[in-house]
Amino acid sequence: MPNTRLVLIVDDHPLFRDALEMTLTAQNSVPTRIIQTSNIESSIVLLNTEDVHLVLLDLNLEDSDGLDGLVKLKALSGCPPVFIVSASETPASMRHARSLGADGYIPKSLPMAALSAALEQALSGQSWFPESLEETDEDDQSASARLSSLTPAQKRVLGYLADGLLNKQIAYEMSISEATVKAHLTTIFRKLHANNRTQALLVYKEAVSLDDHSAN
Repeated sequence: MPNTRLVLIVDDHPLFRDALEMTLTAQNSVPTRIIQTSNIESSIVLLNTEDVHLVLLDLNLEDSDGLDGLVKLKALSGCPPVFIVSASETPASMRHARSLGADGYIPKSLPMAALSAALEQALSGQSWFPESLEETDEDDQSASARLSSLTPAQKRVLGYLADGLLNKQIAYEMSISEATVKAHLTTIFRKLHANNRTQALLVYKEAVSLDDHSAN
C-alpha cells in the first residue's frame, strides 16, 4: 500500500483551507493527510517536525508579505516542494515566484476541474504553472535574481535580519556562532551589491514584493 502523503496548507482564510482540503482528499491515487495553518511561523515549526510531502502557500499572511514567506520556507533544509495558491494572478507575480524557488503557482480562480488537475500534478512531484506564463529570463541584476544567488543559510540569515533580529539572536536561532553570522552577512552584502544592512534589506524587500498587494 502506498505511503500516505502529508500536505501542509498555509492560508489565513479558513474556508479556502477547507475547500483545498476537500479537493486534495478527493485525489484517490495515494492517501493524503492534511495539516492546516495560517502563518509562516507555525509552518516552519511543522516543516521541522513533520515529514511534509507538499506545501500549498498563500501570499500576504499575518506574518509575511508578498513572497517573503516563500523565501523563508525555501531556505529551510530539506524543504519540500512549495506551490503558491493565490488570488494574485499577474504573470509578473508568477514569474517572480518561480525565480525565487516556487515549484508551482496555482491561481485561486481556477475552475474546480483545473484546480484538481493542478493539485494532482503537484502531489505527483511535478511542477505546475499556468500555460499562459511566458518563459522569460530573469535579469541577473534584478533584486530577485540577486536574492536567488544566496545559499539557503544566507537566506535564513537575511530573513531573520528582515524580522529585526540582532546578530546574537540570529546565531541563537540558527545554532551557529556570531562570527559565522557576520561571515554570512559579508557574503550577503557582496551578492546583493549592498554596503550595509539597510541596503541589503531594501534589496530583500524589493525582491519579495509583488506588484499587486491587494490580493491574497
